[in-house]
Amino acid sequence: MTAYTANLDATATAGTEGDESPSYVEMIETVISSLEQEGTAMVGHGQEGYLWKFGYGSAEEVFVQLTGLTDDDTLTVWSVVGDLPQDGAGDLALKLMQLNWTTTLEGRFALLNDKVVVVTSRTLAGLSAGEVSRSITIVATLADDSDSLLKV
Repeated sequence: MTAYTANLDATATAGTEGDESPSYVEMIETVISSLEQEGTAMVGHGQEGYLWKFGYGSAEEVFVQLTGLTDDDTLTVWSVVGDLPQDGAGDLALKLMQLNWTTTLEGRFALLNDKVVVVTSRTLAGLSAGEVSRSITIVATLADDSDSLLKV
């Protein structure tokens, strides 16, 4: 997938010293370590922020991105469902729009390049570990359950 530009490095670490409460990075890494398939997590840090990639259930690649570390920055979680089909794309779009209304909770279907993805995004203000876990779980579960949608 080419939707990100950060170099992913399994040995990269981040955190804030002197804070009594966990930083957003530490919170996300703790949640990911509790959800990931063992040994699949990687993290990268660059000008675009932080980017994690890991496996969850049958979703081989779940991405978590922080655009920065302030309350105004954004947490985005996404996973690829599959390739956009050449035939029946209009029918698929209609089906995905209906599902966005009825079944995706805080997630939503979207297009990224020629891929159908599930994504959720929110600002960091008031973010809790439970919300991070819920976002990842919703995205990964929808990606896992929705691959059959691409067979229109």
